[in-house]
Amino acid sequence: MATRIMLVEDEEALTLLLRYNLEVEGYEVDCIARGDEADIRIQEHAPDLAILDWMLPGLSGIELCRRIRARKATETLPIIMLTARGEEGDKVRGLATGADDYIVKPFSVPELLARVRALLRRSSPGHVTEVLKAGNIEVDRATHRVRSNGKELHLGPTEYRLLEFLMQSPGRVFTRESLLNAVWGHDVYIDERTVDVHVGRLRKALAGRTEKERNPIRTVRGAGYSFDETFS
Repeated sequence: MATRIMLVEDEEALTLLLRYNLEVEGYEVDCIARGDEADIRIQEHAPDLAILDWMLPGLSGIELCRRIRARKATETLPIIMLTARGEEGDKVRGLATGADDYIVKPFSVPELLARVRALLRRSSPGHVTEVLKAGNIEVDRATHRVRSNGKELHLGPTEYRLLEFLMQSPGRVFTRESLLNAVWGHDVYIDERTVDVHVGRLRKALAGRTEKERNPIRTVRGAGYSFDETFS
């Protein structure tokens, strides 16, 4: 069964963005806009991890976190707190209430996804796929190493994130805009042509395997890029 994440956030645009990127990672995402509704839902069916906004209608995220920790059934539930409150005292209060991690808005989506994976890795190792494989390409997500035919490929950090992101959804076509949001973060304002530059670098690194092998990064004219699901 897919790892289930409960996202409790009342900002619709952010909810849509996070839901999309979490689902691309392979998680099942349950989105709720009110703290009191989330409290009831968690008692009925606890998720594998909860992402809570601090300021919520009905019940604040900090109070929801406190209630989750007070119940025996959910006292070890992994919790990430999202908030615009960046003062040190607020961070201390959030962590003291029981949050496992604390992210201040605005934040990058890749950072959030990395923290989700790290928290799941500690709490439920079986929920995180440590190695992505396709044909003779292998991505070790724990060590950030990429190998082809057993030999290590040296990728830049952006090319690594691109490859990791695309390999998680082979065959799925991603627009340049969606790649910008997922790999660079929605608060980074750069030209979409930057994506083309880094895809070109990634292709060049992968092409170093042998000239006879086709490249797994596929261009879909007028749409974007995908990792070829038939690559082997």
